[in-house]
Amino acid sequence: MLRNILILVCFFILTGSENKPKWKSLFNGKDLKGWEVKIAGYPLGENFGNTFRVENGILETRYNAYDSFRVRFGALYYKKVFTNYRLKVEYRFTGELTPGAPSWGFRDGGVQYHCQSPESMKIDQSFPVCLEYNLLGGNGKDERPTGEICCSGTYVSIDGKRNSSYCTPPTIKKTFHGDQWVTLEIDVRGDVIRHFVNGEEILHFENPRYNPEHPIGKTFIVNGDDKVKQGYISLQSNSHPMDFRKIEIMEY
Repeated sequence: MLRNILILVCFFILTGSENKPKWKSLFNGKDLKGWEVKIAGYPLGENFGNTFRVENGILETRYNAYDSFRVRFGALYYKKVFTNYRLKVEYRFTGELTPGAPSWGFRDGGVQYHCQSPESMKIDQSFPVCLEYNLLGGNGKDERPTGEICCSGTYVSIDGKRNSSYCTPPTIKKTFHGDQWVTLEIDVRGDVIRHFVNGEEILHFENPRYNPEHPIGKTFIVNGDDKVKQGYISLQSNSHPMDFRKIEIMEY
C-alpha cells in the first residue's frame, strides 16, 4: 500500500513538472532565424542597411549605412502570435544617436507586443498598432525612467482610468545610465499586464483595447469587439543603436 502511494506521489510530481511553463529562447545567438524585418518605406523582409544584424552573439540595431535617419522607423518581428506569456529581454543602449533622427530618439527604443501582423503594415507606416514597453536610457545626469507603456492605436486602463497620453510613465521609476545591460520583463495574463525591470514590478495596467479614434487601430475592431487579446512581438529600430543578448518567453 505504501509503495503504491509513493508511486502515485512520484507520478504527480513528474507530470506536474512536465506541465509547468518553461522558458524558451526566441533568439539563437547566431542569426535572425524566426524573425522578420519591416522598415518604414521598404517592403516586408527588406533589411535596409543591415539595420538588424547579429555580431558575436548579440542582436544589434545599427545605422552606419544611413546617410540620415529620415523617419525610417523599423521593427524586427518574431514570426508567431502570442497570447498569455512572460517575456524577458536583456538590452542596452550604445553609441550615438543617428544623424537626422528626432531629438526624442536619444536612447529611446521599445519592445512592442500584441502587435498587428507585419503583413498588415502599410509600407510607410512607422509603428504598428500595438502595446509597447518603452525603453529609455539616461544621459548621465537626468532621470529618464524606463518601462513606460505606450499605446499605438490602442488604450489601456491604469488605476481604473483610461490612459490620457500616448505614453504613461511607470509607477516605480528606474533610470539606467551608460551602456549597462538591463533586463525587462512583460507579463501578460489575459486583461492584466505587468512591466518589470531587473526583477522588480514597475507598472501594471488592464483591459487593452483598440482605439476607435485611431485610423488604423479602429480597423481591428470586429463586430464591436475591441479587446486586444493577442499579437506579435517585435523589437524597434528607433534611431539609437541598441544591443539585445537574451530574448526568452514562457507561455502560460
